[in-house]
Amino acid sequence: MIYTAIEKRRLVMNKFNSIFINYSHQSRFNHRGLTRFLRSTVDSTESKFHSNLLLNELSKSGRVDEARQMFDKMPSRDEFSWNTMIAAYANSGRLAEAKQLFDATPSKNSITWSSLISGYCRNESESEAFELFWRMQFEGHKPSQYTLGSVLRLCSTLGLLQRGALVHGYMTKTQFDNNIFVVTGLVDMYAKCKRISEAEYLFVTLPDRKNHVLWTVMLTGYSQNGDGFKAMKFFRDMRAEGVESNHFTFPSVLTASASVLAHSFGAQVHGCVVQSGLGANVFVQSSLVDMYVKCGDLNSAKKALRSMEVDDVVSWNSMIVGCVRQGFAEEALSLFKDMRSREMKIDHFTYPSVLNSFAAMKDMKNAMSIHCLIIKTGFDVYQLVGNALVDMYAKQGNIDAAVEVFKCMSNKDVISWTSLITGYVHNGSHEKALRLFCEMRTAGIYPDQFVIASALSACAELTVLEFGQQIHANFIKSGLQASLSVDNSFVAMYAKCGCIEDANRVFDSMQVQDVITWTALIVGYAQNGRGKESLKFYDQMILAGAEPDFITFIGLIFACSHAGLLEKGQYYFESMSRVYGIQPGPEHYACMIDLLGRSGKLNEAEALVNKMAVEPDGTVWKALLAACRVHGNIELGERAATNLFKLEPLNAVPYVQLSNMYSAASRWEDAARIRRLMKSKGILKEPGCSWIETNSQMHTFMSEDRSHSRTAEIYSKVDEIMMLIKEAGYVPDMNFALHDMDKEGKELGLAYHSEKLAVAFGLLTTPPGAPIRIFKNLRVCGDCHTAMKFISKVYLRHIILRDSNCFHHFKEGNCSCDDYW
Repeated sequence: MIYTAIEKRRLVMNKFNSIFINYSHQSRFNHRGLTRFLRSTVDSTESKFHSNLLLNELSKSGRVDEARQMFDKMPSRDEFSWNTMIAAYANSGRLAEAKQLFDATPSKNSITWSSLISGYCRNESESEAFELFWRMQFEGHKPSQYTLGSVLRLCSTLGLLQRGALVHGYMTKTQFDNNIFVVTGLVDMYAKCKRISEAEYLFVTLPDRKNHVLWTVMLTGYSQNGDGFKAMKFFRDMRAEGVESNHFTFPSVLTASASVLAHSFGAQVHGCVVQSGLGANVFVQSSLVDMYVKCGDLNSAKKALRSMEVDDVVSWNSMIVGCVRQGFAEEALSLFKDMRSREMKIDHFTYPSVLNSFAAMKDMKNAMSIHCLIIKTGFDVYQLVGNALVDMYAKQGNIDAAVEVFKCMSNKDVISWTSLITGYVHNGSHEKALRLFCEMRTAGIYPDQFVIASALSACAELTVLEFGQQIHANFIKSGLQASLSVDNSFVAMYAKCGCIEDANRVFDSMQVQDVITWTALIVGYAQNGRGKESLKFYDQMILAGAEPDFITFIGLIFACSHAGLLEKGQYYFESMSRVYGIQPGPEHYACMIDLLGRSGKLNEAEALVNKMAVEPDGTVWKALLAACRVHGNIELGERAATNLFKLEPLNAVPYVQLSNMYSAASRWEDAARIRRLMKSKGILKEPGCSWIETNSQMHTFMSEDRSHSRTAEIYSKVDEIMMLIKEAGYVPDMNFALHDMDKEGKELGLAYHSEKLAVAFGLLTTPPGAPIRIFKNLRVCGDCHTAMKFISKVYLRHIILRDSNCFHHFKEGNCSCDDYW
């Protein structure tokens, strides 16, 4: 049969198509047979065309090695063949092979360069990508919009602002600054590099903006840069301009709505999602769930979750997090059980949320079961899960388990350290917390705001001022952005360490103050014997629009108690419920009873105990007992002590207080009886001790302590002090000598109280005129209080003494408490 040229070409084309389809669906093929077939074809152009098609198909399907075999067998190769093969290697991450083939390419065009540059950009190889980008231009090839797009994506991903700006300059010179594809990449780069104003300028100056990708990139930029309101307005403008939203636009605007808790706006966006037909998109649905959760609308979030056709683990994780944050821990666990029953693929984001729910519930048994499940499924190797385990055990009070998990973690970040340090602080192990903080710094981990706030809390509780000052200095040097929690911790730390002026300076430097800030300062002034100034800060707080909370009123009534302001204290106590709807707790009643007791109104104090709205606890009876101790009311003191014996049978305080009351009244037999009762019950009195920090070292003293390495000097200094202050008018108060002995023995016992030994050491070790800071675990006795006033006058020193109750600032023979403590 004789065929025309057209018919012959059609036959060859049909044969090529059938072979191409067959080969493209096989995992391997006969290269020799293909080569013979290609050589036998009548038209070499058609052969090359079809072989390139097959090569391209293999490359795109990821069968790179098969594509290379075919490439090597091809009778002839053109630019398309070389470029296809280079792109195949580059897209699969085999950059060394792509570069080798690139170097061997006989003729390079802009596509050749772009293919290799795109591969390096996709693999985030910054230096290689930009070296090729500049070399490409040097060798006379003009980058295309796709080349520029790849380079800009690399800048966006790695936050390479300076390199991105250089690319911007090149775009302007080569007139690519009107290309919508390239400008979109540039807008995205500036937005991701936190330069939203530059991104906004580019968007506004672009003549043609009818592109939904450009609008979505700009909207996402606003959302990612924390400007939720602008993102929402931008979405409205986008709708008004008639620009279509897609499955990337809606998640961005929903995220923005969630960030500013704009529930009603988010619900309107939900309506737009339904109208657009994208309601079934998993990405969009997940964002809807997250938006409703963050806005506190768990019911709508549940509806959105249940309406999803595909079980999306991200959405379920968001739902669990929302339940935990709003206090529905049991519901969070129920969702987790549903996830397991649905055989969903639980990830390393699910477990931290579940562990947080256990931390809230204090359910140790089930928490340990989940821990076993985590180990069984291999999720214990994830840092996020390890951090959540440490945090969960610490919040449960099982600090030993938290430490064990921490030790087993192969990779620890600042969150890992923060979780354990915070756990130590919450469990009262403040010294261990600071030691771990030092270990963290030694390990090269830079602290963040959260761990600094925890370390400052430990400093405040231990009253280690020098350590707190070092943290403050390092925080300033680090360049970390100030946060409200850190500033509040600084205020509290300085106030609790007796540096109320420094606390005030930090307060004045803060741009924003909340109720915690004001309360820290109110309590700080009260504890430092400046109750009237404390109340002034409360008035300023109300004028500033801050509303007091439960803790604020404790500070206020405490301030009134220590300043003798009975009427003011009663007013604040009554205004709690009347004005602010805060019901008084045992702490408020204890402060009120202390206020009444200090004012000598013991009958009113007892009456208040009897009519309390809540059951009186140990703090209430201790306050009443302390008032009885001050005023010598043994009968009422015995009733208060009896209640304390029942509530806290192993607490030594009521036994010691009652014994001291008997001793002060010279009822030695009763005092001895109480001490025998303590001994028979195995109750040990906490020994009184005082400590002083010098040169970052803590020196501790007990009454008549002779264990210090400089004992001889200290006792010699005490003798000198006693001689000088007696000459200045000091008379030992024998009412505080609680042992039955002669006058001389009592006087010596008073002279060697722990706070007097500490102040003697301070006079020996601190420069002349420097303040001396002493801390005591118990309440300072009246004799030592009087002695400190004389010492401050004779030696011209500012002595700051913090006892278990408050700070005493002794200056020029006076105390900040005005002898009312």
